[in-house]
Parts: sequence; structure tokens; C-alpha cells
Amino acid sequence: MTQAIRRILLFFFAMQRRALTVIVALFLVVAITKPDAEKYGDHLQYALPTLAWACEIADGRGREYFARFLVMETVLHGSKQGLGQAAINIRPNGGDEGFPSGHTTAAVFGASALVNNCLKNRPVAQMLVITAAGFTGASRIEAGKHDIWQVLAGVFLGWFCERFLRDESRLRRRVIRVFARLNPFRRRG
Repeated sequence: MTQAIRRILLFFFAMQRRALTVIVALFLVVAITKPDAEKYGDHLQYALPTLAWACEIADGRGREYFARFLVMETVLHGSKQGLGQAAINIRPNGGDEGFPSGHTTAAVFGASALVNNCLKNRPVAQMLVITAAGFTGASRIEAGKHDIWQVLAGVFLGWFCERFLRDESRLRRRVIRVFARLNPFRRRG
């Protein structure tokens, strides 16, 4: 990450400007989106995790955030592929790869990071971010792309990956220990 980009992010995500930056960005996303519930959800699924990543970069935690996001994406798409034609993976409008809702997962992942890290003690901004994530999930149901269970699974996966895979979490340390033991290339000693 170049220093110029980090300085720009630090300007917009300085403590006193964070809430305003997030609120304005969400307003702009809604303002430029064609008035259609599905399109709002499409755009918010990118806006929320991107805003959270920018805030994490400004705080010097961008790589760690991105690593958790990649794990989330791997689990998300692995689930969709692995479940194949299972009933839980079938979308209401037909087709498979419906479990869990990827739009909801990404939106909740970003919203959780924003609420817990970037927007502490900013209840109005937190409420808007949570509403945007909730709307994203609702838009998937409205569009017939997912059912309530697929959306709720997306909520859980996004929240779980953001909160419990953080570098300071006990669960993450346990998972790393398990994978280290399973590594066939590790040195035995």
C-alpha cells in the first residue's frame, strides 16, 4: 500500500470524520443506484466491506481484514459448490449455489467491521450500516434469489468470519494449531 493512498484514507477516516465519511458514502451509493431493491442490494454488498476495508487500512489493519475476507469468500463459495443440488442450496427462482447468500455474507462482514471497529460510539452511523446490511439481505429475498434460511446463513457466516477469525481471537489460534498439526510438511521435533 503506498503512503499516498494511506494518507488519503487517514484523512477521510480520521476519528472525527469516520461516521460522516461512511454516511456520505452510503448516501451516494443509494443516490446513484437505479431505484430497484435488487440493485440497492447489489451495490451495498460491495460498499459495506469496501468502506470497512478502507477504515481498517487507515488503522493499519488492512491486511488482516483482507485475510479474513478471503477466508469468508472461500467458505462461502466452497459451500455453494460443495452442496451441489442439495435442497438447501436451491434458489427460490431456480438454480443452485444459493446457500448461503453471498450478498448478505459480504454486507454483514463489512457492517460488523464498521460497527465494531470504525464507528465505535457513533450510534447513528452504526444504525445506518446495520440497516444497509439488513436491507441487502431483504433485497435478496425480494428478488427471489434466496430464501430466509439462505439469507440468515449469510448473516451468520459474515458475522462469524468478521468477529471470530480476528487475529486476537481464541478460535483463530485454535484453528491455526489444528492446521499446523495437519500440515504434512511441518518439522517434527
